[in-house]
Amino acid sequence: MPWRQVDPMTERLRFIADARQRVASFTELCQHYEISRVTGYKWLHRADQTGLEQLGEWSRRPHTCPHATPPPLVARLLAARRRHPSWGPRKLLKVLRRRDRREGRSVAWPARSTVADLLRRHGLIPPRRRRRFPGHPGRPLTPMTAPNRIWTADFKGQFRTGDRIYCYPLTVQDGFSRYLLACRGLTGTTGVESRPVFERLFREYGLPEILRTDNGVPFATEALRRLSQLSVWWIRLGIYPELIEPAHPEQNGRHEYMHRVLKAVTARPPAATRRQQQRRFDGFRREYNEVRPHEALADETPASIYRPSPRPYPSRLPPLEYPAHCEVRRVSRNGGIRWHKHWVNVSHVLGGEYVGFTEVDDGQWDLYFGPVKLGRFHERLLRVEDVCGRLARHHARV
Repeated sequence: MPWRQVDPMTERLRFIADARQRVASFTELCQHYEISRVTGYKWLHRADQTGLEQLGEWSRRPHTCPHATPPPLVARLLAARRRHPSWGPRKLLKVLRRRDRREGRSVAWPARSTVADLLRRHGLIPPRRRRRFPGHPGRPLTPMTAPNRIWTADFKGQFRTGDRIYCYPLTVQDGFSRYLLACRGLTGTTGVESRPVFERLFREYGLPEILRTDNGVPFATEALRRLSQLSVWWIRLGIYPELIEPAHPEQNGRHEYMHRVLKAVTARPPAATRRQQQRRFDGFRREYNEVRPHEALADETPASIYRPSPRPYPSRLPPLEYPAHCEVRRVSRNGGIRWHKHWVNVSHVLGGEYVGFTEVDDGQWDLYFGPVKLGRFHERLLRVEDVCGRLARHHARV
């Protein structure tokens, strides 16, 4: 037997029919329909005055608004906006007020926010595109307790040297000792230029446990788990990539403070050429590491505290090892894997790499790349849900 559907209009018609037939007292009838006597008299009066067709919900909008913008002013505003589509409310009001003063008229124009509402209501302001939030794995909480526990890396804001060529300084620092490992002026924020800098540091100082960066290129992308080609290479080396939260540079405060000193000493004003600018960077690095006392280090220098890492840079990338219970798949060049004759999209940055699937529930698998959890694989839907995406939606709801 199907469910009996009851809507407010049907209930009102039944109430009015019962009230007119006097099947019960008016008080008992209102109690039966769970409405007040005032509401009951209202619907009965409306049915007698306007008929049963007018029992629907009426608009609660007031018929008049004493403080509404007069229609002649609205027409002038809309006409001015159509003549100048790129002008905002502030410019439109300025021009119209200037014209009124010139013509000797005294007009009370609405506020800037009211003009913006009028333009938006009449479709003269295009809707703002919603920015897609790619998600984030969360606030970095790993403490800096020893040298090479955490390295931090970032690009100092670009600037032009005297020859009008942009310089992008890439800086890498040991978080515990504040030792400035590298400061290289590059021609762009690309992984092609950044990887040789890190490779040279790994050969000279060994491998850190964690590399903490911001969410910009080449450290992060909008791919699964915000992985980039550079961070995939770090994971293959046994380095865990750690991202600070977007718009929170204080989570990498030691590095940001070093950047402030670097800019004041080497880039105000910039050198004539990028080669001369690099000599300034090298001189600053020597002074920052070996001469300049640091209050956070009890007035010691970073060079007196820093020690190279005991983990050497391998001559060949070691293979990723997964537990025996994992389902291991190789990601193809197009970013997908084969799962029981079906194609499943994973990530293009993992092309040629091996990933592991660990079953956590019936048809639910956790997806890993080495020690890094990438997301949740839904076997029935043949879809991988980014772990960062779930966190992003949770923060949005909160």
